[in-house]
Amino acid sequence: MAKQKYYVVWVGNQPGIYTSWNECQQQVNQYNGAKFKAFASKAEAEEAYAKGWKSFWGKSSQGSPMTNAKSKKSRVSAQEEPGEIDYDSISVDVGTRGNPGLVEYKGVDTQTGDVIFSCGPIPNGTNNLGEFLAIVHALAYLKKIGSTKTVYSDSVNAMKWVKQKKAVSTLPRNASTKEIWDLVDRAEQWLRNNTYENKVLKWQTKSWGEIKADYGRK
Repeated sequence: MAKQKYYVVWVGNQPGIYTSWNECQQQVNQYNGAKFKAFASKAEAEEAYAKGWKSFWGKSSQGSPMTNAKSKKSRVSAQEEPGEIDYDSISVDVGTRGNPGLVEYKGVDTQTGDVIFSCGPIPNGTNNLGEFLAIVHALAYLKKIGSTKTVYSDSVNAMKWVKQKKAVSTLPRNASTKEIWDLVDRAEQWLRNNTYENKVLKWQTKSWGEIKADYGRK
């Protein structure tokens, strides 16, 4: 079961502290310049809300400024600097029953949560392979309709595989895994034969809550 998170909305439709990502989204979706962040405890959230967004927005978890061009040590990963969500995008995620086990994935409109595409359940696969397929499916879909929208994924491994155009998995190839491996082979071939301008970005779960395509099975 996922740990309880607390979402502070400093700037939004109705500023406050919320206990679910959906409630938080209602306050920040389509709100220009929204400022919000997730915290692990109620006490942290209350302290952050009282201090205001300037003490937390654009800061690392240690509270130090996130940018300093003169220091190599100040280089910050995307995880530490979430920025603002590009809501004109597709978010993808996978749902599994066991790992390996049944796999399904979907892509949704990040703004509305409306399902754009879905696949599965696939009889036997892994979480990472499903995440990989979801990203490639989104890229192929967007190229087909001529869109350069961003794709969000919460899987670092899958994003790496997409970049290198090769899924690296120890899942054996046998009769039970044939369906997912056939899909992976096709996805790899698509990546080798196509180019795309879309950004594939990491969804910052710690700051933004669960990705919009989440199946809620954690």
